[in-house]
Amino acid sequence: MTESVLVVGATGFVGRHLVQRLRESGLRVTGTSRKPNEARKRVSNIDWVFADVEIEQSLHDAMEGFDSVVYLVHQMRQVSDDLVALEKASAGRVLAAAEANGIRRLVYLGGPEPAGESSVHLTARLETGRVLRSGSVSTLELRAGMVIGAGSESWLMVRDLAHRLPVMVLPRWLNSRSQPVAIDDVIIALAQAIQFSSSNSHVFDLPGPETLSAREILERTSAQLGTRPIMIPVPVLTPKLSSHWLRLVTGANFKVAKKLVRGLSCDVVSTEASFWEHLPTEATPFDEAVRKALAEDEQTHRSVSVRFWERCAHLIGRSAREVLGEYVPN
Repeated sequence: MTESVLVVGATGFVGRHLVQRLRESGLRVTGTSRKPNEARKRVSNIDWVFADVEIEQSLHDAMEGFDSVVYLVHQMRQVSDDLVALEKASAGRVLAAAEANGIRRLVYLGGPEPAGESSVHLTARLETGRVLRSGSVSTLELRAGMVIGAGSESWLMVRDLAHRLPVMVLPRWLNSRSQPVAIDDVIIALAQAIQFSSSNSHVFDLPGPETLSAREILERTSAQLGTRPIMIPVPVLTPKLSSHWLRLVTGANFKVAKKLVRGLSCDVVSTEASFWEHLPTEATPFDEAVRKALAEDEQTHRSVSVRFWERCAHLIGRSAREVLGEYVPN
């Protein structure tokens, strides 16, 4: 019998990639959406059903008859005074529906454990994983940091900063390190997690192949764009202040960008067992992942005015380096 998989959050960045991969592998795939008719117009080769993580009965109805569920919902776009409580409550409803329907495997894509004080959005992801693993359903939680790929909000911030700023101030928190991972690798890992042999619940990290500071990520992305912005270290510019400044530069959703930036005050590197030991491929090199994401970005339809602005930023940065020469900070 063909394995049947329900992807909760299939309209998001990761979900859109995953449903296509699962469909191509021969699984029976259904996506959930609060607006299934609209989702069906965008992705027509899979089935769609209604589900809302804030309506428990809709989750019960959606999961009926499925073997596995992949949970990809992150509610960072929501206006909430307590994101952690919101995410935990949603996870509780997902778990209750999975248990009631006898789901064999629940897969969750979360975030890494930070080395210092956790931000609200990272805490919400970690707590979501704990709730899902607390029940009777075999749950496999994968923890990934920044996902590199066209359509990722975190990647969009990096791409826009590297492309649009001829001069860039570098707050101290840009020294924080992470392990960005390619979207293709995340999709392979999620597909493998559905078929993972153990019947117990597990947590695995899914780190990218390099540990890089946020500054190094920007520098190497800029190098591939050919922009090489002037980077000036500054001692004071908190993540909170930076998030407000970013809304002037990047096209990323501001609510999401604000939460992501506030998670950059400490290192977020792998601490759990790596899932790479259970994957058939090796991690995509960082520069290769960036090249592919940039190529996909070029296929998007940015306005003429935006392209003009980006080109001007490139020329200004290059001219400034030629004028300042050795006085430009490294």
